[in-house]
Amino acid sequence: MPIVQSWLDQTVEETLEPDLPICDPHHHLWDYPDSRYLLAELLSDTDSGHNIRSTVFVECLSNYKKASSANLAPVGETEFVEKILSDNSTKGTAVAAGLVAHANLMLADSIDEVLWAHRQASPERFRGIRHSASWDASDAVRNSHSNSPAHLYLNKKFRQGFARLANFDLIFDSWLYHPQLHELRDLAMTFPYQTIVLDHAGGPLGIGPYANKRSEVFAQWRKSIKALADCENVVAKLGGLGMAINGFGWHKEKIPPSSEQLAQVNRPYLEHCLDSFGVERCMFESNFPVDKVSSSYNILWNSFKHFTKDYSAAEKAQLYHDNAVRVYSL
Repeated sequence: MPIVQSWLDQTVEETLEPDLPICDPHHHLWDYPDSRYLLAELLSDTDSGHNIRSTVFVECLSNYKKASSANLAPVGETEFVEKILSDNSTKGTAVAAGLVAHANLMLADSIDEVLWAHRQASPERFRGIRHSASWDASDAVRNSHSNSPAHLYLNKKFRQGFARLANFDLIFDSWLYHPQLHELRDLAMTFPYQTIVLDHAGGPLGIGPYANKRSEVFAQWRKSIKALADCENVVAKLGGLGMAINGFGWHKEKIPPSSEQLAQVNRPYLEHCLDSFGVERCMFESNFPVDKVSSSYNILWNSFKHFTKDYSAAEKAQLYHDNAVRVYSL
């Protein structure tokens, strides 16, 4: 979905709490024929007012090796990010201080070769693997960019590959939709010592067969999040609710939402995640540029700050910076 900067520019606000240190634990970098989000674009966003100390890059199917085996092709994305950062200044923000790459964990025990290749390509940044499982039976819901089959996290071969992450001291980022949350819980319970990061608040859907069913979806999502939070090895990213799949339709409005509007609509999801996981197991994320279809970077982080206006300084430190730095060992 295209980003319309002139549309975003219609809603402008002063930055709230501009000195509050932030680690943005989820953004992408890519250069596609119809979409470019590289260092210049990222820094334009991170320099928009908030105190972004560091970031974590998360895989997005960008610049795979074409002259490589399918297994090793994702290492091209890691090399791509490393080259971007070695060739450019990041203006004081530690961009991609951590890097989450992709590896096809269905390779089972053979995954070691790919993990070693990522580590060699990025010895200082490589922190984890994301193998997305987002899948839905409806053609109206786009499935994972890694083209995962249904029930990936329950697959025996996937779990054999997943088990190898511990040998490399890697975390696992998960991306799936709310009807699949019980499958992630099963995975987390089977591997209680593996740190798992739940991306995008667990992917509550609001399009296709889930459109106009906000209450029903929320009830199912709420129950599944509560059950997942019983797994102490799972931490949650609070964000990713500005994607079109969530069904809030901000991108269809004449004017982008204000930060207070975003905070009001997202509040039930953020509150329930925090009530379930606790402040010590949650972190705010931007998911840029994907969420940029709904708001600017400054507006998004302002919305989080509206939400946490009554939180203590210690709680804010955890949610905006310290938890991400700890989880990703930055």
